[in-house]
Amino acid sequence: MNKYLRQLFTAVVALFVILGLSSTIIMAVRANALNNDPRNARSLYHQLGAYRGAILASDGTVMAKSEPVNDAFKYLRTYSNGPLYAPVTGFFSINQTADRGLEASRSMLLNGEADSLIWQRAKAMLTGATDQGASIETSIDPKLQQVAYDQLGTRDGAAVAIEVSTGRILAMVSTPSYDPNKLATHDTKAASQAYNELSAGQNSPLINRATSQLYPPGSTFKTIVASAALETGDYQTDTKIPAGASYTLPGTATQLPNAEAQADGVNGQISLQEAVAWSSNTAFAQLGVKLGASKVSDMATKLGFGSTITIDGTESTGTPMTATASTFPSDPTDDKLALASIGQGDTTATPLQMAMVAQAIANTGKLMQPTLVDRVRAADLTVLSQTKPQTMANAFSEDSADKLTTMMESVVTEANPQLAIDGIKVAAKTGTAQIGTDNSAIDGWGIGFAPADDPQIAVAVLVHNTDVYGSLAAGPTMRAMMQEALQQ
Repeated sequence: MNKYLRQLFTAVVALFVILGLSSTIIMAVRANALNNDPRNARSLYHQLGAYRGAILASDGTVMAKSEPVNDAFKYLRTYSNGPLYAPVTGFFSINQTADRGLEASRSMLLNGEADSLIWQRAKAMLTGATDQGASIETSIDPKLQQVAYDQLGTRDGAAVAIEVSTGRILAMVSTPSYDPNKLATHDTKAASQAYNELSAGQNSPLINRATSQLYPPGSTFKTIVASAALETGDYQTDTKIPAGASYTLPGTATQLPNAEAQADGVNGQISLQEAVAWSSNTAFAQLGVKLGASKVSDMATKLGFGSTITIDGTESTGTPMTATASTFPSDPTDDKLALASIGQGDTTATPLQMAMVAQAIANTGKLMQPTLVDRVRAADLTVLSQTKPQTMANAFSEDSADKLTTMMESVVTEANPQLAIDGIKVAAKTGTAQIGTDNSAIDGWGIGFAPADDPQIAVAVLVHNTDVYGSLAAGPTMRAMMQEALQQ
């Protein structure tokens, strides 16, 4: 009899162990996956029925908030000036999981489920008060965001502005944009239709072109080649390098020309500063080959190429907001290296990445971690977290940064006086990347910072599929953003 009782007891204990393990797996290991499963109607009602925290600009402007409504979901997510801030906020929808922007990267805080809000949840339970999520205070400057958005207009493009000394993102615009309110509606049919329309095709406005789209950076990449050259110690601003009116790509019959006669130099030679000022293709193609792929690639890597860049959030706060890794070719042949060194061929970058390059030059060679959130507050206004500036890399020396600044100033003073701002020194580099069938179209770029002698703001602007030089397509937007930031 005792034998059977022992077997029964062992079986009961085993069942309890199995029950405990399965409960642990469901409640802990698979909790997030189950909560995010669109088939989980209970989770959907729970999320939409919660008072989701607000998303605020740096001056307190409300970009997103939850408003009480008289339906089964209790609260409706609303977005003020939705298209303007959509690349920052993302969207919160009844039938689509938040997968982009701060709605995704800070989802657990916004909906009140983060571990850091446990005491607020307990307090609400004890007092009977409404449980509220945390509010997210961003670094976005509404006026600067508006200027960038208005300047880009209906064009396909992106603009990013970064505070030089901290890495705080002051503006992040992507056009064409979309209205998150159309996805936040509680009309499931309308929300589904809106999502299907917005997500269709490769040019979907849901794509954040500032962080998630790669473009050939054109001549803006020459700043990276120049920094690699300066770091060897063999080059100064006045060092003469090979140029010429045309350069035959190594091992091919392909001729690489310049866009400006001044870029040819004199007797096949040009100073490094003049090569930057006049954006000499022949000079930088040869310089890249002379330096070698390793040196150019190493500098690009120090500046963030080759790595996905986390802009905001962690796995514990939601789905991190990241920027697609920019690329420089691995072990290219000399002909491909020559093209890569002028920002063509297999070199690609996001607008955020090129804004970071400008920021590093402006910041004595220190590349700062880009951030979008300044602080997080609980419903009782206590600060749950505050972002501190972090250095990602010391990409190059202060001496090299000073020389790069001088060369980028000459881009404005010599070649592009229309980019100048009265009373303010501007450092810039424009880019005109050829794209499309038979190089029939252009990606126009402008990167830079100001004031050049006391840098405050670094900017990158990209206009995709245009028909004019980058100085004309992106330059005016870059200038307008700098002017707006510096007059505040």
